[in-house]
Amino acid sequence: MLFFWVLLFLSFRGIVAEAEADDDLMSFVTLPEVRALKFNVAYYDRESVSPGYWFVAPYGVIDPEAPTKQWKPCQVGPYIYDADGTLVWAGSCMFDNRNIFDFKAINNIDDKSHLSFILQHGYQDGGRDKGYGYILDQNYEVESVVPVTNDLSAFNMHEFNVLPGGKTALACAYRNEYVDLGDLGRPNEYGWIVAGGFVELDTATGDVLYEWSSLGYIPIHESVKVDSRSPPASQPGWDYVHVNSIDKSSTGDYLLSARFTSTLYLISGEDGQIKWRLGGKYSDFVQDFTFSKQHHARFVESNATHAIVSFLNNASDEAENEEETSAAMFVQVDTTTTPMTARLLKHYKRPDNGLTRLRGSVQTLPNGNVFVGWSEQGMQSEHSPDGKVLMQGRFASTRFSTYRSYKFPFVGRPSTPPDVVASVYGTDETDLATIFHVSWNGATDIATWNFYARADRHGIPVLIGNTTKFDFETMYIADGYLDWISVEAVDKDGNVLGTSPIHRTETPQNWRLAGFQGDTKPTSDDPTILE
Repeated sequence: MLFFWVLLFLSFRGIVAEAEADDDLMSFVTLPEVRALKFNVAYYDRESVSPGYWFVAPYGVIDPEAPTKQWKPCQVGPYIYDADGTLVWAGSCMFDNRNIFDFKAINNIDDKSHLSFILQHGYQDGGRDKGYGYILDQNYEVESVVPVTNDLSAFNMHEFNVLPGGKTALACAYRNEYVDLGDLGRPNEYGWIVAGGFVELDTATGDVLYEWSSLGYIPIHESVKVDSRSPPASQPGWDYVHVNSIDKSSTGDYLLSARFTSTLYLISGEDGQIKWRLGGKYSDFVQDFTFSKQHHARFVESNATHAIVSFLNNASDEAENEEETSAAMFVQVDTTTTPMTARLLKHYKRPDNGLTRLRGSVQTLPNGNVFVGWSEQGMQSEHSPDGKVLMQGRFASTRFSTYRSYKFPFVGRPSTPPDVVASVYGTDETDLATIFHVSWNGATDIATWNFYARADRHGIPVLIGNTTKFDFETMYIADGYLDWISVEAVDKDGNVLGTSPIHRTETPQNWRLAGFQGDTKPTSDDPTILE
């Protein structure tokens, strides 16, 4: 009979969760406000993948949404998953269900794990909330909030690249400029453009240490989206370059990706001059490859004469295709030859041979594997150095995407305690069971859970059982009506990582309706005398 009532209770919980959330989202007893996205994952060579966690920031609508008085579950924002698609950390409620971009672990500040991301600007608030760059510690506590301190309208959503040491970071910067269109063969005619560039910021203050703009360096006629027949634009103007990533070499130069010129630019850190162009209409290199509408350009290696660069060749946008499928690319540039040369080293096609028309990312993993975020529906894949697809996954939902996806080793040590909810059900005094649900949002190293009960608030804690951690939220069933409960999170070596506060066990509002058939409402058991 006890088993029947436990099944009935669990079925009821499932029905409630199903009614409150779509089946492509997770729901939890311990975090009822969170609806995390489910992942569909397929492995083709599990032993060859790099260890680590997935870092994604799902959004439903790319622009800020209008505030509402309606209650909404926490769905969008920063999330960490393990390699099975099991939730590790949900940061959506922490940041008010707002859009987050470029969420990742960073391990270049000190010997501890950190997190960084962009909190998107507010909804039509007259520029009061311009957005911020954030750095968190491994306890999920805020270390730095990097504001917009100059006259830029917002913290650009494309990039927050924290540089080694953590003192400075790179971000993209857009400015509306009213310019002469003589560059297009239309002298004495003026129009608005969106000049793309970047800033290097002090992460402690937000002060701009260096700023570069395409205005004066990249002429309008380099654009693949604007030509001499394009009518003049009112504000904000032609987005003629669309800068979407920025990186810095060990020698102090900057690698800039401009999507709407289909070009990568090396920009001098000394005088801002363009040292070379790769791709586009005016490439400085003899190339054995093509690319277009690219994203997320990064230095893999670099010195004064050579560089290896990775990027996502989108090969398409919302209006047109240049190739049949998108691909991650690794290329080597050699500036010692005349003319300079660039050759393709590695090429990783999208596993479904489709196109990523918007956004995306490419990451080199510590073991040499390549992790690619294809953006739409959270599609991501891991590849061996020789191109073999080792894993691919995507959100179960078609309603969400993530700008970039990353994979990193990470150690999470939440400053908040574990969450536990206990409920009691049964048919009579001899047939009661206490059902525990336990989780610890953000903890990475839990191996087992210990469960305790007491005769009263000040009673001696009695270990009533333990179980292996399973999924984000673990369930445990104990005989009897146990109250004044708590839990311990334990790692694989037996070390206690954290302990919950003492909680009362939830009881049915109406014991009769819950199936209890005893003559009197039951009272809790003394755990010290339970067999």
